[in-house]
Amino acid sequence: MSRLVVVSNRVATTPAAAAGGLAVALGSGLRGEPALWFGWSGERVWRHTGELTARRVGEIDVVTLDLEEADYEAYYNGYANAALWPLFHSRTDLVSYDRACAEGYARVNRRFAEALAPLLRPDDTIWVHDYHLIPLGRELRRLGVTSPIGFFLHIPWPARQLFATLPHHRDLAAAMFAYDLVGMQTADCVEAFESYALHEAGGVSQGGRLHAFGGAVRVEAFPIGLDTENFLELSHSPAALNSFDRMAAHGAFRTLIVGVDRLDYSKGIPERLEGFEQYLADHPDLVRKVLYLQVAPSSRAEVEAYQALRADVLALAGRINATWAEMDHAPMMFVNRNYSRAELAGIYRAAKVGLVTPLRDGMNLVAKEYVAAQDRADPGVLILSRFAGAAQQMREALIVNPYCREELADAIGIAIAMPRAERLRRWEALMHGVVQDDVVAWRDGFLAALQAARQAPEAERPRRAPTPFVAGVIEGQARLEPRLGRETAASAAGWRPRAPG
Repeated sequence: MSRLVVVSNRVATTPAAAAGGLAVALGSGLRGEPALWFGWSGERVWRHTGELTARRVGEIDVVTLDLEEADYEAYYNGYANAALWPLFHSRTDLVSYDRACAEGYARVNRRFAEALAPLLRPDDTIWVHDYHLIPLGRELRRLGVTSPIGFFLHIPWPARQLFATLPHHRDLAAAMFAYDLVGMQTADCVEAFESYALHEAGGVSQGGRLHAFGGAVRVEAFPIGLDTENFLELSHSPAALNSFDRMAAHGAFRTLIVGVDRLDYSKGIPERLEGFEQYLADHPDLVRKVLYLQVAPSSRAEVEAYQALRADVLALAGRINATWAEMDHAPMMFVNRNYSRAELAGIYRAAKVGLVTPLRDGMNLVAKEYVAAQDRADPGVLILSRFAGAAQQMREALIVNPYCREELADAIGIAIAMPRAERLRRWEALMHGVVQDDVVAWRDGFLAALQAARQAPEAERPRRAPTPFVAGVIEGQARLEPRLGRETAASAAGWRPRAPG
């Protein structure tokens, strides 16, 4: 039986570990399919050994690789999160490029390919995920892998001129042409990538494929969906009901407004707080009738930009409460900790207004979770940034410009005052989309397109690896040593892939 091989930076090593957005989506998308999930274990070691750990998570074979400490700093903190993440979210002012980090990024992708290649079967379909692993497809091709390989980018692709600010941007873009199919969240991201290939690389668009860098690739939008069935089950769990009861008690005499985000500069949290502050200033008579809860667990706390963001958000929250609180009432609560998805489902259900206002986001599944959690008899209102990928699907939300505090304030006022009939009309349309375009539809749509891409004429298929990443920068490094046919640490420990069929 053919098998789906998913590769991502992080994997869910236990069912309970699937707490992150991408891990949750991939874990949901893999259910019911013969699958291997490969990626970083989350563990760091002093020196790279290539040792693999294999385990079974539900019906999925999970194989993980530890990262050397130096590789973690260069590949993960240095290049992926200090260069690519801010660039792809249009924050060129925060991009920090370092040649050694670029080398570490290339090295880790090469090591991933070396570890994965011996585990592959001839009839596998390979699906690589996100900005951490852009060059992986090319490294697998260099090792002789001819299976269908698709790539999905979960974050936005930047505008052509922004992407061109990255040193060695041509080499990174060239790596995309080793794939049969590249998927992105929105048509806007597809257009941005095509614009770069056509205008910066002299490419051509022909026969439904983009030709550049000596290869051809199909590029399409596949908006990721929610595991709606699973989330609805979570929303009726004891943990969800408990958190709903706790928040409903707070909202008995006040309208509860909620925002849930990682503490990241792409999420627009300071701008959102300023919008709420403007609402209070515009409606001083309603201050005691609203409560805004912002849940924002820290992420990448060792990065200076994130430390500065946390300080700014704490200062803003303090200023709002200092200005508008009374001895028996504070208009907002800021919570800098994690909650389970079940607990969040209860919070969403209790909130009459959901604020999802990132400055730039590939999709944002919080918007879909908020809709799915609502009471169908008395649903809340979703306020959604026009710069979230979800806005292209969820047009019945109140769509706002997150950079305009007055527009945010006005939207909060409209949401709070919206009649029940209008709330029901909007929610029903939004919920229909959440159910129809779920994670299974996303998976099936991508994999069907990947198989169709393999039907391309021979001349159009990616047959060789384009120019190596940061070519010329890594001169002098040891040549890649293919591990095909060599015993891996996993096989030495007694774990081997099952035979085909």
